[in-house]
Amino acid sequence: MEKLIALIKTFRLVSMAEVELISSYFKLKSFKEKEYLFHGGNICNKLYFVVDGILRIVAINDKGRDITHYFIKEGQFCTMLDSFNNGIIAEDSIQASSLVNVLEIDKKGLLKLYQDLPFMVDFVNHVNQQRLLDKIRLKNIYSGEDSINRYQLFITEQADIAHRVPINHIASYLNVTPQSLSRIRKGTR
Repeated sequence: MEKLIALIKTFRLVSMAEVELISSYFKLKSFKEKEYLFHGGNICNKLYFVVDGILRIVAINDKGRDITHYFIKEGQFCTMLDSFNNGIIAEDSIQASSLVNVLEIDKKGLLKLYQDLPFMVDFVNHVNQQRLLDKIRLKNIYSGEDSINRYQLFITEQADIAHRVPINHIASYLNVTPQSLSRIRKGTR
């Protein structure tokens, strides 16, 4: 809970009573590598805060291969935002890309927390907006680059993730085969 409270404190001061109230709404959950927190084809009604580990947003393409869209690391929220906010079915899934511990809150609980602590609305919206901007920035950095440069940029921009997730997850994120990524990695050492 300390990481979530520390993040909230970067937004505003919180009292001990507010910390206790916030803590009462979130449940600590652990997931093993490759375990799904959410399966696409459903409505996502949970918001996760990553305490430690790495999550990924993943989809299955028309050839049956999984495609990693994004990685979510410690100190970040994760949900299928459109599904969570608007109650629509999400196509993508959320999967643990390593051993992960998250704080979980369902939509009903979050709405109740918003009633109890209205500042949490602005906080969650602000954090989600910053994360969306970061996702766009990362995707733009990789855009138009060849596979070698995409990998080098990944190592530079997301070094804290690069050595903690399976190579096939990185390969799908960079849109290369695991075999190509192995060759690229050997050539850049």
